[in-house]
Amino acid sequence: MNISLEHPEMLFLIIPVVIAGFYLLRKTKTKLVEWRMLVAFLLVLALASPYTTVTQTISEKDPSLVLVQDQTASMDIFPKETGTELYKALTANTPTTLIRLTGDKTSLGDAVTQYAGSGNQMVLVTDGYNNAGKSLVDALGFAKETHTPVYLVQPEPKANDLSVEVLGDKTVIVDNQNEFEILVRQASEQNVSYLLEIFVDGKLTQSEPFSQSSRNKTIPYNQNFATLGAHNISVKITPSGEDFNSVNNEFYKSVYVVPKPKLTLVTGETSSPLAQILNSLYDVSVVSSYPGAAALESSKVLVLDNQLINMFSETQIKEIKKYVSDGGGLVVVGGDRAYNYGNYLNSSLEEILPVLSKPSEYKGGRNLVLIIDVSPSTQGGNRTEDPRVNSSGTHGDILGNAIYILQNKNLKDANVGVIAFGSEGYDVSGGFLFTGLPQNQAILKDKISRLTTSEEEKTSLDEGLKVAKGMLTGKDGELDAIIISDGAIKESYDPSLQAAKELKDMGVNLYFIHVHTLAAPSQTDLTTKEFYAERLMQNLGLENNYKRINMTERADISFKPSEKSPENEKQQEEGPATYSLFAYSPDHFITKNVNLTSNITGYNDVTPKAGAERLVITSTNGKPVLTTWRFGLGRVGALTTDNGEGESTRWASALYSGSSAKLVSGTINWATGNPRAKEGAVLDGPDTWLGTPSGLNLVMYDEGIPQLKLDGNPLNLALTGRNTYETSVNPESIGIHDISGYPLAVNYQLEYRDMGLNKDIEPLILATGGKIYTEKEARALLLKDARQNSEREANEPVSLKVYVFLAALILYLSEIIARRIKEMKKLNNPGEAEPGT
Repeated sequence: MNISLEHPEMLFLIIPVVIAGFYLLRKTKTKLVEWRMLVAFLLVLALASPYTTVTQTISEKDPSLVLVQDQTASMDIFPKETGTELYKALTANTPTTLIRLTGDKTSLGDAVTQYAGSGNQMVLVTDGYNNAGKSLVDALGFAKETHTPVYLVQPEPKANDLSVEVLGDKTVIVDNQNEFEILVRQASEQNVSYLLEIFVDGKLTQSEPFSQSSRNKTIPYNQNFATLGAHNISVKITPSGEDFNSVNNEFYKSVYVVPKPKLTLVTGETSSPLAQILNSLYDVSVVSSYPGAAALESSKVLVLDNQLINMFSETQIKEIKKYVSDGGGLVVVGGDRAYNYGNYLNSSLEEILPVLSKPSEYKGGRNLVLIIDVSPSTQGGNRTEDPRVNSSGTHGDILGNAIYILQNKNLKDANVGVIAFGSEGYDVSGGFLFTGLPQNQAILKDKISRLTTSEEEKTSLDEGLKVAKGMLTGKDGELDAIIISDGAIKESYDPSLQAAKELKDMGVNLYFIHVHTLAAPSQTDLTTKEFYAERLMQNLGLENNYKRINMTERADISFKPSEKSPENEKQQEEGPATYSLFAYSPDHFITKNVNLTSNITGYNDVTPKAGAERLVITSTNGKPVLTTWRFGLGRVGALTTDNGEGESTRWASALYSGSSAKLVSGTINWATGNPRAKEGAVLDGPDTWLGTPSGLNLVMYDEGIPQLKLDGNPLNLALTGRNTYETSVNPESIGIHDISGYPLAVNYQLEYRDMGLNKDIEPLILATGGKIYTEKEARALLLKDARQNSEREANEPVSLKVYVFLAALILYLSEIIARRIKEMKKLNNPGEAEPGT
């Protein structure tokens, strides 16, 4: 028991007590002084207010709940009484506040933010879509930080509904094959069929039947515009079966066609595959040397192709730096005369680039195994039919912690496997999956969220560790294993310790996340009061890797730096090695719609700078091939392989053909930014949804008084910067509107775009410590789970002052009684003399 003092400064009073005591002892030399000194010591200690802390479990029998009932338009495909019976059941047993969301906008994020963190637990009866106010992702993150469990009740749809949307750029280049995507969504996963009609500027260009069984179907569509100015695309679907709403079956997209942007290409190989692609898409000025600052004024992007650093003077590099800082684009293409072969290292040009021209050190190669406890002790009671939901116990928190770990930014390069154990251990993930691919992350999260508790009656951690050993054997790089359990490993402690030692001897970094609950008594040694999980990690010498958390909490694991692979300095000398390409950032503008199917045989070995973004790397050794960043107002891309036609090498010929060629055009388009020329009046504004304002931005490059009209009606403009004006419009009708020759599309209300249940928020719900139910399950289990989540351990101070005072009083009274007894004996025997007299 640890004892602390509330007022330790009172102990200084012992000094005068000691001085007075020694003085009296020298005067009287009796034991009475010693007794009184001891009493005084106890009184001083009592004044210092000693106390200790005890751990108490605090539980609310009637937790305070806030039920948010979504009754907005998108919920019309669900039964109207959804949530009403649940509210009646909850409010009859515990304090429950009902919040109704109505209308044509859903502000779930605002509701969660408003009521989280105030001692409440929240219940969301909703389809899970948020289209107004604060982001639901941010709101659930706030709920997690404030320890507010959020429960999701998912109603059953009574009808299906289809919606359509057209995705793609609004500003496109004339005489280019422009890519659009037609996205058809449905509320369920039924087999549906529909007729898709596509209209360009009001004329039917395509009519074709389609079918789908998935929630979403993306249909690619290419369109070339031969004339400049305003155009539009509209699509319409006509479902052959059930479709609850028709308002979301038609979609309008406005398109503004501009001349080809001007590029400057500095190259010594004018017929290279790179040059051919650029010439076909853009207005290119091809030169063999830097053309000067004046020539760059009308150029959107400067492309330097395989140029030695000594081709540029310091004055010219300063001009390039200013050009980029002022908003110009720069793309530097590699080769046998660029980057590490062109003496870029520590040069003035390198200051602009997102990479350093020295070999990079790949930090990938991490192999991680999540070992998840699904034994009966984690269930804590009743079982539900929904595999994602556990009625009570630590099961939901264990799964939530596993999903939370997958979101760790340090695992972006990792290979992750998932193992579950009860009486037996088994591979859940089917081996390792590379988490650099979003689809693999989604697969892992889905498989984890669907784990159910085991039917067996035993927690055999050693069986899970054995499976982990098999998965990690023979793997190179960083090896990690994380056990996530309620710690009830009493029966399997000895074999688990042995199995864990074997993993440690293999070089595996072992972690234990212990989700503590009072419902698992076999987690504690009743004799020593030690947790078996903590003892196991201590015996391994890994006590710092033991994380004990309470329910609803999430453990943060600080992974050790990954082992670095040897540098591949002789990659060009050792023959024509082949390197497949991998989109490291697949959601970036450049890589989003690129299917990298080609290989390269060489690259410039560079290192990304801090703040740069790796977009494409070699999948074998993680070397950067395309890296970007912002420099001032401009954008810079480093394509560190060649133009496909090197004089002595041909590293990337395949990159400039097929689907991979989109990487080049995507890079140039990104570096270009706005392809519109800086002349006249330039107006930009996104398409919008009915009831959602669209912001317009007008830049005047020529002198004149700015004037804008929406369908012939003048607009008020606000000056927000030099020659820059802004305004906002909110048309009241669906269709294509005209803003002084610039098109604006207004579509159905955003509320009708996403229909059905939003599965993407399920991991976020679990991360708060909440659970996911059907409405029937919620009526049976939610209150029980809320009561269990209201249990928490708190360290409460217990004062020891009264016990010290009592000890002083007993000592004082004992001394008086002993002295009185002695005096009475003396009175009864007057002839006896005291010793020493």
